Parts: sequence; structure tokens; C-alpha cells
Amino acid sequence: MRSARRLKYSVMLVILAGSGLALLAVTQPWYQLRLEASAEHPAAVEITGSAAAPALTALALSGLALVAALAIAGPVIRAILAVLGIIVGASVALAAAIAMADPVHSGISEITAVTGVAGDGAVARLVAAIESTIWPSVALAAGIILAIGSLAAVVTTRRWPSASRKYQAVRFAPESEADISDTAIDSWDELSRGEDPTAGSPPASR
Repeated sequence: MRSARRLKYSVMLVILAGSGLALLAVTQPWYQLRLEASAEHPAAVEITGSAAAPALTALALSGLALVAALAIAGPVIRAILAVLGIIVGASVALAAAIAMADPVHSGISEITAVTGVAGDGAVARLVAAIESTIWPSVALAAGIILAIGSLAAVVTTRRWPSASRKYQAVRFAPESEADISDTAIDSWDELSRGEDPTAGSPPASR
């Protein structure tokens, strides 16, 4: 039981680490785009992770929520959630990779806001140099970690200990058909003898 609990918490910790790294990366500066000095505008524009990859915030938060759900879910739901975690991790990595492949495109809206220049081609001509930070790579690694942790959850979910009883649904066992039949027969016998079968029952509350 102790090894199963350790396995569960280790996998959840990996997923938590990936989601936390992605959330941290999205708040940090990713690129410094230095602009041509051909017009009156700032010499450089800083592009944060939230601007370069807008979907990352929601994806990272969903990864954090996934950890909480995995902690209390049953085996079947846990497997489904883990598959969703793989998709979330892959989406985080893909969003980071797209931003890394074309930093200028990821910062178009920011450049347009400070320069007034619109259009992909016009904005691209304004950029003289690109300085990158480590945070895009951190976001990419975070997505991979999240996906690996979720994959581990899929593979090992049957070895995890059961959830606490307070999270399990209460089940009410119905009366057996034999009990119901015996009660009906007794009531019929009492009626046939002229007795009231409800005489011994407490009055219904109003």
C-alpha cells in the first residue's frame, strides 16, 4: 500500500511540476524584438509568454486542475483524465514550439500597439534583431513533462490506491424481491381478517 501511494504521489508531482513550470513561463519575457530606427518608435519591444502563446495560461491552469481531479477520481475516470493530461501537455509543447519557430509573428500585436504599423510584412520589416530568453524552452520542456507525467498516470492507474471513502458515492441497497413479497402477503392476510395493516405504523408527518 505504501509503494502504491508513493507511486501515485510521484506521478502527480510530475504533472504538477509541468503545469507549474508552464504557468511560470507564461508570465516571463520571452523575446526582445529590436526595431529599425527608421521611424519614431521604441528601440525594442518586449514580448511576454502570454503574448507569444496566449493559450498557455489556460492550458497550464487546466493541468493544475487535473492534478486535483486525479487525486480523488476512481480508476476509470482517472484513466480518462490522464489521457486528457497527455493532450494538454502536447498542446503546451506545441504552443511553445510555434512561438519559438516565428518570434516576430508571435509579437505582431505588441509591435503594432507601440508603432501603429499593421500587417505581417510591414511589421517584419521593422524588426532588426531578435533576442530570446530561456523561457520559451522552459515552456516547451514543461509541456513534455506534463505529457510524460500524464502518460505515466495512464500506465500505472490500476496500481494506485483507492480514493478516500468520503469521495465515493453512497449506495443504498434496495429491498430484495422476497422481502417485498413477504410484506405484501402479510398485509393481505391482515386485511382478509378485517385488520388494518397500517394500525401499527406511526402517523405520517405533515
